Amino acid sequence: MNAPVIEVGILSAPSISFKLNGRFISSTGEEIANEERTVTLSDVKDTLEFAPLDPDTASFELFHVVIGVQFHWEREETQRFNGKLKLFVEGDKITAVNILLVEDYLLSVISSEMSATSSLELLKAHSVISRSWLLAQIEKCRDVARRVSTEEYKTLIKTDEGYIRWYDREDHTHFDVCADDHCQRYQGITRITAPQVAEALKATSGQVLTYNGKVCDARFYKSCGGITESFENVWEPVKHPYLTQVIDNEAVPAGYDTDLTNEEHARKWILSNPPAYCNTHDTKVLSQVLNDYDRETQDFYRWEVKLTQAEIKDLLFRKLGIDVGDVLDLIPVERGVSGRLIRLKIVGSKSTIIIGKELEIRKALSESHLYSSAFVVEKEGDAFALKGAGWGHGVGLCQIGAAIMASKGIAYQDILTHYFPNAELEKIY
Repeated sequence: MNAPVIEVGILSAPSISFKLNGRFISSTGEEIANEERTVTLSDVKDTLEFAPLDPDTASFELFHVVIGVQFHWEREETQRFNGKLKLFVEGDKITAVNILLVEDYLLSVISSEMSATSSLELLKAHSVISRSWLLAQIEKCRDVARRVSTEEYKTLIKTDEGYIRWYDREDHTHFDVCADDHCQRYQGITRITAPQVAEALKATSGQVLTYNGKVCDARFYKSCGGITESFENVWEPVKHPYLTQVIDNEAVPAGYDTDLTNEEHARKWILSNPPAYCNTHDTKVLSQVLNDYDRETQDFYRWEVKLTQAEIKDLLFRKLGIDVGDVLDLIPVERGVSGRLIRLKIVGSKSTIIIGKELEIRKALSESHLYSSAFVVEKEGDAFALKGAGWGHGVGLCQIGAAIMASKGIAYQDILTHYFPNAELEKIY
């Protein structure tokens, strides 16, 4: 097997502005060199491509690229890319896609997901899981297309009580992955700054995690909060033995019952400060793992958000389109193995509804996203205090925890074994 070519969705807008650095040829046969352009809907009949004539020296820049979409660090950037630029029309917008080799894509992902100055073992571990996730998504895309055509695949389950929804790769149908946190952060060659990223990719070239002969759907996020979550509690109800509960520590912390599906145990865990790899304030390690805008988040291991009844009522109406009246209570219904809420009951003066899974809960109770759905609720008059743990969905590799493990001299193979039990490391190209 050779390293595949992939398509990455970067930006969708009514018009796309870009600059070609070097010599390119368009799919219409036009040769262009060092030129800035804006393409509107009337300029693209179907698909328009710009291919570099010298891939080693040419690049293109995209203006007004939005990163951190709907997260608290959302902002616009100008980003630079190698490979081909593809433009096509989707509805009333143009989508810009970058076409390139998977290893070139990974060179950017590793630098975009974290600082390129991270330790070599962490970069190696991240190279393997990013490659694994990507190749697994390409395979999943084919499977989802088949299942959607036979109505076997659904991401929304409605009942009389409410609805359970999850969000995943199937949201994209015209390219392999997107460039933002919904998939993997990919920001072209904008942030490639350290030779150890290339060294990590070379050392792990073609290596992936596998289980029963299939490439693992290797997930990652910032901080688990002390315990990782199971795949089926966040996305579709499919069990992956390598994406299950892992205690993010050398041993189970004394004095805790780690069955966090139990409400009493979950409350004790979330409201306290148990030791964990990702329970750290080591600024040196954190500066290696987190980009500048990620370091705006300081309280990732334990955090608190306060919302009034009126604020929650407004959020539910704007974000989910539901009106339960005055919000009287927020009641945990079901938790996953990390204490993350899978189903939450919202009691209102007009009606009561149950929502899930974890991302839907995070979206419903924040202008962007709550750090995680691992939280307990404490009523304070006409307000609710959400006291939570972790940053992200909690499935698979905990980036901050893995960074601390690497700083302790733990090899990337052992980091992967810790976060992906039952998986095997295999070189496939």
